[in-house]
Amino acid sequence: MNHYKKLLPLFAVLLLGTTVSAQKFSPALIGYSPKKTSYLTMDDGSQIAGNLKGLRWKRGLIDEVKLKDMNDNKVKIKPEKINFMYLPPSTMAKAAGTLGFLENAGQWQSADLDKDIIGKGYVYLEKSEVRIKKKTRTLMMQLVNPSFSNKVKVYDDPLTGETMGLGVAGVTFVGGGGKSYFVKKKGDKIAHKLHKKNYDEEFKMLFGDCKAVVKKYGKNPKWSDFEAHVWEYTQACK
Repeated sequence: MNHYKKLLPLFAVLLLGTTVSAQKFSPALIGYSPKKTSYLTMDDGSQIAGNLKGLRWKRGLIDEVKLKDMNDNKVKIKPEKINFMYLPPSTMAKAAGTLGFLENAGQWQSADLDKDIIGKGYVYLEKSEVRIKKKTRTLMMQLVNPSFSNKVKVYDDPLTGETMGLGVAGVTFVGGGGKSYFVKKKGDKIAHKLHKKNYDEEFKMLFGDCKAVVKKYGKNPKWSDFEAHVWEYTQACK
């Protein structure tokens, strides 16, 4: 009984997700549903749809995707062959209200994503080159601002999953408590890592070309307002 009492405050926080606005980032999830169709687009442009049978993880990164396609064939795919994919979250993730950020479809600001699929509560992951210190790697990452990613794409930092994770009733949340993200502005090919501790310095580099955002937040940019900064940048600087 004490175990369940300890979980109640966490569920209360999760349930608040049903009331958040469209400018909120989605949480990082690795709990996906095998009952609904997943949609994968490969590097060569071909598409695969089917029911997810499992994801193999290695140090916080997807190492293999297993699914049964529409012809009942069992398929195993390495992430390096996938360009992007839409995965349905587990029932528990939806019940926890983690996808409430999509509630205002009228504020959609992402031309290159499928609005209908995202609107059904799917999680979007795509492959991108990222710069980590002086090295460049290619990672499959969850886009945490799918409804307003036209100007700036913000990805969950999957590398924090190497050292941290929390499971609640079949739903797993990974990441470092929002202390870092990978960020890629429109036109950039490589995403760079954005740290909470360096946000004061990087704010102008990221939003300096938008006078409205700089004027409003530039004197004292707070990491806790990062979601709002990205949202307003998308709105004000089209």
